[in-house]
Amino acid sequence: MNVTTKPLDALLPVSSLGNSVPKAPSIQGGGFLDAMKQALSTTSQLQSESGRLSREVTFGNPTVSLEETMLAGVKSNIAFQATLQSRNRIVQAYTDVMNMQV
Repeated sequence: MNVTTKPLDALLPVSSLGNSVPKAPSIQGGGFLDAMKQALSTTSQLQSESGRLSREVTFGNPTVSLEETMLAGVKSNIAFQATLQSRNRIVQAYTDVMNMQV
């Protein structure tokens, strides 16, 4: 089993698996909305890939290893937690702006 020790490598898209997750286009000069759409799309793709690998392991597919499945699940969880924290901060900023006196 090949495990990388670089902590930021875990945030990269799952590309070494059987059906790789398509990479989202890079945002050059795009706005905040484009960045959020890309982040949500990537999170959704990671969750779909994790679910697919979990089903394959459950059904006993010999071409899918448990290690790949667990790694995809961890990447999916990290992406989801980052998305959730971003949403919480955006809602907090909106609440702070709305509570400002003019």
